[in-house]
Amino acid sequence: MVWFEWQVATRFLREGKTQTLLIASGIALGVAVIVFISALVTGLQGTIIKRTLGTQAHIVITAPDKVLLPSVTDGTVFRELQPRPQIIEPILNWPLLLKQLQQEPTLKAVSPLVSGAAFAIRGQADKTVSILGIDPVAYTKIIPLEENLKAGQLRLNNDEAVIGRRLADDLGIRVGDRMNIVTSSNRSLAVRITGIFELGVKDLDKRWVFLSLRSAQNLLDLNGQITGIDLQVKSLFDAEIISQRLQNHYGIKAESWMSSNEQLMTALKSQTASTTLIRFFVLISVAFGIASVLAIAVVQEQKEIGILRAMGMSQHSVLAVFLMHGGLLGMFGSLLGALGGMGLGKMFGFFARNAAGEPLFELALTSELILSTTIIATLTGLIAAAMPAYRAAKLDPVQAIRYG
Repeated sequence: MVWFEWQVATRFLREGKTQTLLIASGIALGVAVIVFISALVTGLQGTIIKRTLGTQAHIVITAPDKVLLPSVTDGTVFRELQPRPQIIEPILNWPLLLKQLQQEPTLKAVSPLVSGAAFAIRGQADKTVSILGIDPVAYTKIIPLEENLKAGQLRLNNDEAVIGRRLADDLGIRVGDRMNIVTSSNRSLAVRITGIFELGVKDLDKRWVFLSLRSAQNLLDLNGQITGIDLQVKSLFDAEIISQRLQNHYGIKAESWMSSNEQLMTALKSQTASTTLIRFFVLISVAFGIASVLAIAVVQEQKEIGILRAMGMSQHSVLAVFLMHGGLLGMFGSLLGALGGMGLGKMFGFFARNAAGEPLFELALTSELILSTTIIATLTGLIAAAMPAYRAAKLDPVQAIRYG
């Protein structure tokens, strides 16, 4: 019986070729806009997040801030006190904490870190730098430092260092050269440069100096302690929830990339909201287009509907015919629109290029996006067909034949 309804629905489509092509074109245009805008915004967001997190951990763990309690003198409590500047404190019992964090199921990578300020000196030139003592094997799972090397290699034995390209240019350093690092407490270390990196962030490329964990501990007089632990989570947008849970559970200070990049998160949420609104209103316009065409089709085909009903066709069958009619329009238009959206994406990638001739960013034209948009547009066609289909099913056969 379903085959009969299918034949009737396709016949109605063929008889109204002009209407079918017009509404299918309208649906295709709407779906193409949805696919292109969604791929554009998703690709842009992915690129922004990738570039942002390419130079920072998902979560950074440090020792908790010290709380300054109110002073009491002669029974008077001084509540309005200026807090003292927080100095970097080592994390207590960090080997045990590191082991516990490595067993957390929500974390993908854990890397101990030693950080502090110093001066990089070579000849008469000196620059303020940030010392980062790392375990290269663990750290490269957090930040792909090795992929960003412009010269040399990521080797950090004793008295070896890897520095940024801008710092190397400022000090006139090449791989194999030596420089001195001096801290504010007059502790110094002469290092040989084994690698030069470029992360694409000016301040980091001018200030970061990577040492081995032990070398940084000795230079900063930390006696085997660390000042932070960098984490990478499995689910990127769960970082804030995970950081709060870790902070409450372990009694440490945990800051996620989401809290340290609030403006970025606001921009991403605004982009997502605007894209959702665009998709919603485009689908609404598609639904109204399908509903209007089917409403006209009911009027035009009411004589045929009356004859079919007089021959014994049930109301359910008539309902199925027009639901199929709307679903086919949605599916056919969405398939064309998906191809159109992919074509727009290819055109954007061809014309939107930077000065080096490379695409500005990759559009997220995924199979999931194409499939989901096609399914949603087809379902929209079915929903839009509901009222005209119900009206067609309720037609009186005698009245439909007489006035059709």
